[in-house]
Amino acid sequence: MKLTPEQRIQLHGFNNLTKSLSFNMYDVCYTRTREERESYIAYIDEQYNSDRLTKILNTVSDIIGAHVLNIAKQDYVPQGASVTLLVSEGPVSDGPNESFEESPGPLPEAVVMHLDKSHITVHTYPEYHPNEGISTFRADIDVSTCGEISPLKALNYLIHSFDTDIMTLDYRVRGFTRDINGHKLFIDHDINSIQNYIPKEECLLYDMIDVNIYQENVFHTKCKLKQFDLNNYLFGYTKDSLSVMEQEEITRRLKTEMDEIFYGKNIRS
Repeated sequence: MKLTPEQRIQLHGFNNLTKSLSFNMYDVCYTRTREERESYIAYIDEQYNSDRLTKILNTVSDIIGAHVLNIAKQDYVPQGASVTLLVSEGPVSDGPNESFEESPGPLPEAVVMHLDKSHITVHTYPEYHPNEGISTFRADIDVSTCGEISPLKALNYLIHSFDTDIMTLDYRVRGFTRDINGHKLFIDHDINSIQNYIPKEECLLYDMIDVNIYQENVFHTKCKLKQFDLNNYLFGYTKDSLSVMEQEEITRRLKTEMDEIFYGKNIRS
């Protein structure tokens, strides 16, 4: 059912549709020695510690107009961090027009969204191959809202907040709400792809695959950077210090790692 600001349906009580966005990002790095790997993980732990992650989630709350009720955060030993925000908002008198259109959400300069009872979480997972060479960093962010607005409006900002080689995005609308006649509504906005909530200039940087189940209101998008510059994946040095053969072998290993994450399966070398 297509809804516009002019065609809004009067609901019976609160809009209790639950809309959940799961944003998984991966950063891949080549660390040829134990020392490089430990330095990379220490760098990641510092860059994405619980304090910085809290600032990112607070900005997400601002973008979607949420009021933070509680913050729980933790830095783990030996690595990783988690932050959870419980958020809420009072009644919304005027519906946010932006929720009815498939378009990228704002960056922090413009706060135009509304959110009712919900939560926002992030967990980080620095990780490395048992044989020295490949190290990865994964961050899992979940934004769950209850009400009219879609958490997809925070996706633009989240993409800009992380140095991302690969993204896995899941969006699902659950439950139902009723109009004043008791008719059930299982979704309250049009959507045909998560890609429509990513700026066009960002879409051009990635290879993308959609797996959508429209009748179940389930949407899935995977993204992998198109361009590959080996210098972006070396920690503390450049490819000029490597032989041509070393460059080719490291490139092969990095691309295999990225393909395995993107396709979700092990690939034989």
